[in-house]
Amino acid sequence: MRSKIFLIVFLLASLPVVLNAQNNDISPARKQAIDSLALEKVRDLSKYISIIGSKNTPWAEANRVIERTLELFAEGSQMGVSSLYRPEIAYYGVRQYLERLMALNYDRVKIEWYDIHYISDLVRQPDGRYVGVITIYQKFEGIVGEKMVYRDTTRKDITVYVERKETQIGGRLIGFWDVLLGDIRVTETTP
Repeated sequence: MRSKIFLIVFLLASLPVVLNAQNNDISPARKQAIDSLALEKVRDLSKYISIIGSKNTPWAEANRVIERTLELFAEGSQMGVSSLYRPEIAYYGVRQYLERLMALNYDRVKIEWYDIHYISDLVRQPDGRYVGVITIYQKFEGIVGEKMVYRDTTRKDITVYVERKETQIGGRLIGFWDVLLGDIRVTETTP
């Protein structure tokens, strides 16, 4: 009798683990939707960086866009900055990076991202999250007057986190997959 009770308790205790594992698996169709969402968030980031870096953007608007940009990132994320004039890469918190971008000492700044694609598939982590990497190329131009005084192209790898979250809608608990951007690492800078 005791062994039957132990078996029942063991099965009931392991049921949430089995259900949780099933709920955290990503179907191929769901993975495709998540990949699209991640790429869309990277495109949004590209657009926001162009707005913040533009000297034509009013200060209040740039600050509003900075707040929108921060919503794309996981807490504690950092962004890498490189230059053709120095060998080391500097890393800043996202807000600090964006504020520095807004304050660059050029009359005009042009920032263009292109060739955006996954370089590593989403891999499930022990904590249930999925992590992947998207690579982008960034073309940066700094212009003073009518003269371009600085130009580079940088390859950057963006860490992407996908995790299961829940929200309450109409009294029901609804599960969904959320995508957040993580660190942006500089891998190469060329003229």
